[in-house]
Amino acid sequence: MNGFLLLIPLILIRYGLLGLLNKEALKRAAFFPPMAGKEKTAFWFYQMSNILLFLYLCFIKINIDSLWFYPGAVVYGVGILLCIVSTSNFANPDENGINSNGLYHVSRNPMYVSYFIYFLGCFFLTQSFILLALIIVFQVSAHWIILSEERWCVKEFGDGYINYMEKVRRYI
Repeated sequence: MNGFLLLIPLILIRYGLLGLLNKEALKRAAFFPPMAGKEKTAFWFYQMSNILLFLYLCFIKINIDSLWFYPGAVVYGVGILLCIVSTSNFANPDENGINSNGLYHVSRNPMYVSYFIYFLGCFFLTQSFILLALIIVFQVSAHWIILSEERWCVKEFGDGYINYMEKVRRYI
């Protein structure tokens, strides 16, 4: 079975569901704040690893006969479920513009966490260590993107976001 099939739910959630729920949220999700220093380099690693993850998954196979198939399917399923919930939460921010509802009450970045879990499930299903390396590059570079987003949010939302940061962890 082709790994491309693993991408279909993510594409439908990330673009289809978010667009249906709130077109402005789709624009917000595509926004990258101004970056400084190493964040600019991380941005390019993030973008390239994102493209390579999608392309590489199109050319690898899901290993159905492996002992890792069922645990991988569970991790993948949890990732998809978290993507649906975090995307839905992202579509409806609070009146002040800060997302603090749903999973955003537990993590400041549940969409990034869900992507990591989703891609980890893809790794288990395909058992591709090249995919695992791409996931690691993606996640490390995403951390730098998150730092720039947080700096922008503090500037944009001030004390409201600082209070949110004090109450809610960056990841989990």
